[in-house]
Parts: sequence; C-alpha cells; structure tokens
Amino acid sequence: MNADFSKPYDPKITEEKIYQLWLDSGYFNPDNLPAQAGLPVAKIKNSKIKNYVVYMPLPNVTGTLHMGHALNNTIQDILIRYHRMKGYKTLWLPGTDHAGIATQYVVEKDLRKQNISRFELGREKFVEKVWEWKQKYGDAILNQLKKIGISADWSRTRFTMDEAYSQDVLKVFVHYYEKGWLYRGLRTVNWCPKDGTSLSELELEYEDTETKLWYIKYSPEITVATTRPETMLGDTAIAVNPADKRYKHLIGKTVVLPIQNREIPIVGDIAIDPKFGTGAVKVTPAHDILDFEIGQRHKLETIQVIDERAKMTVIAGKYAGLKAVEAREKIVNDLKEMGLLVKEEKYQTRVAKCYRCGTIIEPIPSNQWFLKMDKLGAMAKQAVKSKKVRIQPKNFEKTYLNWLENVRDWSVSRQIWWGHQLPVFFCTKKHEEISNSKFQILNDAKENFIVALEKPKTCPFCKDCDMKQSEDVLDTWFSSALWPFAGLSKEDAEKYYPGNVLVTARDIINLWVARMIFSGLEFKKKVPFTDVFINGTILAKDGRRMSKSLGTGIDPLNYIGLHGADATRFAIIWQASGQDIRWDEAAVMAGRKFCNKIWNASRFVLAQTENTNPSAESKHSGGPATMPSRALGGKTAADKKILKKLAAVKKQTGKNIEKFEFSKALHDIYDFFWHEFCDIYIEETKKIHPVRNSPPQGPEGARRAGEISNGAGGNSAEILMYVLKESLKMLHPFMPFITEAIYGNMAEKNGLLMIEKW
Repeated sequence: MNADFSKPYDPKITEEKIYQLWLDSGYFNPDNLPAQAGLPVAKIKNSKIKNYVVYMPLPNVTGTLHMGHALNNTIQDILIRYHRMKGYKTLWLPGTDHAGIATQYVVEKDLRKQNISRFELGREKFVEKVWEWKQKYGDAILNQLKKIGISADWSRTRFTMDEAYSQDVLKVFVHYYEKGWLYRGLRTVNWCPKDGTSLSELELEYEDTETKLWYIKYSPEITVATTRPETMLGDTAIAVNPADKRYKHLIGKTVVLPIQNREIPIVGDIAIDPKFGTGAVKVTPAHDILDFEIGQRHKLETIQVIDERAKMTVIAGKYAGLKAVEAREKIVNDLKEMGLLVKEEKYQTRVAKCYRCGTIIEPIPSNQWFLKMDKLGAMAKQAVKSKKVRIQPKNFEKTYLNWLENVRDWSVSRQIWWGHQLPVFFCTKKHEEISNSKFQILNDAKENFIVALEKPKTCPFCKDCDMKQSEDVLDTWFSSALWPFAGLSKEDAEKYYPGNVLVTARDIINLWVARMIFSGLEFKKKVPFTDVFINGTILAKDGRRMSKSLGTGIDPLNYIGLHGADATRFAIIWQASGQDIRWDEAAVMAGRKFCNKIWNASRFVLAQTENTNPSAESKHSGGPATMPSRALGGKTAADKKILKKLAAVKKQTGKNIEKFEFSKALHDIYDFFWHEFCDIYIEETKKIHPVRNSPPQGPEGARRAGEISNGAGGNSAEILMYVLKESLKMLHPFMPFITEAIYGNMAEKNGLLMIEKW
C-alpha cells in the first residue's frame, strides 16, 4: 500500500501527481489509446473502433476560469472519460479563440497605462503587441482548466489565429464571395462608439431602462411618438400602417420636418404597429435598422446625423459636435419653445448595449460586408428539424429555430485591428472597373476592389497603384464557426470529422451553434455533431447572475485550492439538475466529505483484502446471475443484495450519462456507495467476519489481523474488492483524481483506471 494512502486524503498531494501521470501516459490522445480498455497499450489499428469526439467551446485568450467554464468542462470530461472507458477512440479537441474585440480592448487598456495609443504604434506594431500579450497570457485559461482534471488532447491544441486555421478562414471568405453569398454594402448597422466597430444583432445585450416617450407634432394631423428625438433631424419620412383608418387618407402626402424645415413624405408600411404611440412613426433610415429596411422599400434618402463617436454631425446644424444625449435635451427644449412638444410620458424600453464593453449602441450607416443567410439559415434549420442534430434540453430547439425563421444577413466585418484581415484589396486611385480583368470585380460607387487570397502584383483597375488591403477584420464568430473542421489537421479531419457532441451555454446557441452547423454542411457536407447539450447557468445563491463587478462572482480555483478538484466537480454536478443553478457552497463541503468517505472506505477494504485478487471482474462482471458459486463458495444474502444493487446502479449510471442526466447519475452513485456499500454491506461483513484488533496467534499461515476471509460463510473479501473496483469505475468520470489514486493502490491492476473497461 502506498505510503500516502495510509494517511487521510489530501488533494494537494494527490491531484498534481495524478494529472502528470495521465499526461505521461499519452492517453488523452486517441491515437495512443489501448485497442480495448483494460488491455496492454498498443496503437489502435482497428478502424472499426468507434470514435467519440467532443469539441471544446473555445475560451477567449483573455479569459480566466469561472464557474461557467468549470461546469461546461466538467460535463465534457464526464462524457469523454465514460466513453474512453467504454472502448471508444475519444478525442476532446481543445483550443482558444483570438476574441477580436475583447483582446484588442485588453491590450489597448494595458497600453493606456503607458500613455500609448494603438494609433501611435500603427497597425503592424500594435498587432505585434497583441501577439506578445497572447504568448504571455493567452493559454492561462487552458492551464487553469487542467486544474479541474479535464482530459483533452493537448497535443492537438489550436488557436484561431494559427497560420493553418487563418488560411481556412480566408478560403471560406473567398468561397462565399465567389458563390455570390457575400456582398459589401452601405447599410445601417449596430455600432459600438467605444470599440469603434459594427456588431451583429447577436452581439448585443439588452437592458431594461426607464426613459421617456416624447410626442412631437409634425403637422396638424400627424403627431409621432419617439424615444429618440435627437434622430428626428435625419427623418426622411413618416410611416403609418396602410390598414390604419386614421391615416389612410394621408399616405402619399407630405409634411414639413420640424427644426430642419425639410419636406418629407408619409408612407404606408405593414411593419408599423398601429398600437405604438399614435400609430404614426418617424422614419430615420440612418439610425434604426427597421427604419433602414422601410427606407429601402420606399426608396427613401439616408441622412446621417450621428457619427461613429455618438456625436452629432454637421448635418445636425446648430447641434453639431454635441454628444447625442446632450443634443436630445436641447432638441426637446427647442420643441417646447416652438409649441411642437405635445406631451412626454414615462416609458419602459430595452436599450441595446455592446456585449463586450457595455456601451449603448448607436445604429449608423456603414459600408460593411454581409453574408446572405437565406440558404445557409435554411440548411441549419433543416438539420435540426430532420433530427440530424438533436438539441437537448429539447425546449432550446425553439430558441434556435425562432432565430433562423427571421434571420437577417450577417454583418461579418469589424473595424478593429486584431483578427483575420479581410482578403479584400482596393484600387487606391479608384478608377473605373476594367472589364477584361481576370479577377472577379465588383464596381462599388466609391471604390473598386477585388477579393483574393493574395494581393495582386498589378492593380487590375489602374494598372499602376499599389493596392491597399481592407483594414477591416472578420467577426470572431465567423472564424469560430469553422472550429469543428478548421481546428483539425487534414489528416485528422479524415479520421475525426464529424464529431459527436457539443456542450455549450444557451447564450451562444445562435451566435455559434447554428453557424457551426451551416458551416459544416456547406464545407464538409455533414453536420459537425449529432448532439448539442445546453448546460445550465450557475447563479449566485440569491439568484443574481455571477459577476465580478456585482461582487457575486466565484473563482472555482479557490475551491480547488482549498478542497480539491474532485470536491469542486462533485459540487458543480450535484447541483446541476436544471437550467438555473443557484450555487450553494455547502455542496463543496459535501463533496469533500464524500471524498473522505471514498478514501477511508477504500483504505478499509484494501486493508482487509491484501491477499485477495482484486481482478475478480471475470467472475462478477455479469452481476450475481452469472457469478459461479463453485468458484466462490456460497453467497450470503448481503452478498447477493449488494451485487444486485451494483449491477442496477451501474446500468442506470451509463444510461443517465448518455441521456446527459449527470446530476441524477451522481446522486445515484453517491447513494449506492455511501449507503448501500458503506453503511450496509461493509457493516454487514464486519458482523459476519469480525475484524480483529490484535495480531493472530498460531502458525505462519494464519489470517492477518483485520483481514476478512473467504469461505463457506460467503465471499466477502472478493466481493468487497469487486464492488469497490466497480464503484471506482462509476465514480471516475465525475471524480477522477481520487479514484485514480485509490486504483493505483490495488495490488493487481492493468495500467490506469482512466482506461479500465467500464
């Protein structure tokens, strides 16, 4: 027996040693796994062995471990360890995401401490600084994930800015462009004034806010209600619902826009809700995405009165240069003086904010690249409707499908420097399109450009200039959508695509899951995975979201440092029985207590069975029905009962893991081990075979003190060992460190518990 095993369980001593043992074994790499669990190590040559592939949701290089990561990765580790023991070639693909906006923000913040701006450095030097930062801090979260025992194949770790990955991203961009699915256009987009970039609608967070609804008289017959009076300076129409009898006779007429004294038309559009405000709505195509769409339908002018910094433009006249919120106050006061403000009332609305920095979004017109979503969205929708991809819990299918029913074209370009720079090259002299160019050319109203993987040696437009590459980069989600295949080498893609399972959070079902599905179908002709499991959200005990800024955030590394990874994993899964998980620290204490129970029970069993063959699996693997009594003598009622319960709980545990009911599986194992095995069976064996407290007298062959014998009275020693070993197998996916440590103390074993046969 190992010297450490004779002492109380100490995770600080055990966990680091065990993790290094796993790393040294090479078994995280599926190509190194034994051909069958429990057999001597041999490179797998049998192609009939099934794969089990899990794709790690890419943590940002800016990230540090939080409770959401701990839950998500513990679930994935349970699936991987279970299937590895079932004899599958298990690949858990790890990696990190370059997180364009978030990483640029962090590096810029660091530079500001040195009184340096990215513009002083220039693009090339700034990107060098980001790479330096990435080399220093970029893999921190992966190292933290190792602390919770995840068994990902680190030899295959990828980064979304790796050269091979980047090439795949650019090829995909060119592919979409050549199919006519990618286009550049001036459209109103969601703009973050702080980060200085456009965002897709999925990158917005909404905050319930109390504001006001201002009623403004545009004519004796038309009063409009608005929450943003500052945008009225850019109005180009009034819209009403054509079915609204109050205004039907006014459609086609004009009114004079207050303050600007500009004539604008009244149009009928079915998008207008007659119940909102007065039923007549101001249309500002430059500063509202719905208004932009109305403007397109009615060929309205787009007039921008708010700029990229959320300040009023010169078109705003006397309000130019003011922040939009300042202009609002002055405009409202001016309307009052003019007698045009009918009334104002309190109004509850949802304000869109940047998901990264929390800045209020300003819709503005901008030249951006858009990916057409009609055909791609249909692919993603059909994949779930046809059950090629199953989303669990099933209610999240609705979230997925609802978004795809009304999906807009995806704005994929971002105005930052860190990321995959668009493979788009502009003629700096802006000459007219040359028709005989060998490149596919789109003649923009302002600029001529080509889309190509490499910069042309000669400009196809002017034959003279040094073409300039677009400064925009691709949306981070554009590149992460390719993760299931771009994250694999060509050789691995042949072997390991498609995968099996994605475990992720509900807030990125559409940001990421849907986009991976249509990307897989478009480029690999197969869905990237068959199951998507949406893990729960861990909240503070009082139900608030976990947040450092709110003081409700919890660092799982603190629990790991104090009580060990197994106790922390236990606590997380124990409580993960629903979508909203109210964190209770008491579960960690319960986990630590359970670790002590497992350790002490195992010490007792191994002490009583030191002369017993622990590999009784061949005699017991079929449970009590197949155990040959001639080999083991008669079984007591207690023996039969524990073996029957063991067979039942093991079968149910496997079912629960495969149904993603992890908390239920852990509760079942806990009840079996603590109550059925320890409280009942071990105590029963003590009654049948009393444990001696002093060394036995007599011949050398006498039973040692504390040992339980086999014989006509039962098979307690072998059954004790068998039940312990099978319990360790069941517990291993949930609590891998302590179970591996105990298994290492068994007299006869085949390698590591992590590759034992389930």
